[in-house]
Amino acid sequence: MPLAIMLDPQVPLILTLALDEQATTFFNDLRRQHFPANRNYLDAHLTLFHHLPGARFEELAQQLTARSHVQSPLQLHVAGVQFLGQGVAYSVQSPELEALHRELQALWLPDLTPQDRQRRRPHVTVQNKVRPDAARALHEQLTAEFVPFEAVGTGLQLWAYRGGPWEWLRTFAFTAEAQPTS
Repeated sequence: MPLAIMLDPQVPLILTLALDEQATTFFNDLRRQHFPANRNYLDAHLTLFHHLPGARFEELAQQLTARSHVQSPLQLHVAGVQFLGQGVAYSVQSPELEALHRELQALWLPDLTPQDRQRRRPHVTVQNKVRPDAARALHEQLTAEFVPFEAVGTGLQLWAYRGGPWEWLRTFAFTAEAQPTS
């Protein structure tokens, strides 16, 4: 277990979906171009849970390890560009991701914050914390250029949140074979 979590169980944990290399590169390139440099200290990510209890790190890690062994990579459809008011994101659709999120919500329900109890609207943010007019201009530009595409969720990533850059703790790669579609 990382020493920081062992020493401070009050540190909240964040769970994200790991994306395939091509999607990660695409979104990170956009973040480097459009995210304010002084705030861009994270790679592009798709957050599943914003605040899990650090005191339960070991239990959560065991649950995520078990789940990752029976989960095949998730097919994701990057469906559009979203205006966030002060930023821009790409919306992601996936029935399999929704099912996984609901399963984890049910497992952790007593420990979830109100934000994490809500239905997730999966997205990857490429710009945030800018003036609304700048966000609107980027939204219009990216929407005009947008062509839907497919990506793959390759695993889950657990992070410690310390009020600034996140500390990566562990990745739980999806290792089950994909089921053939009929």
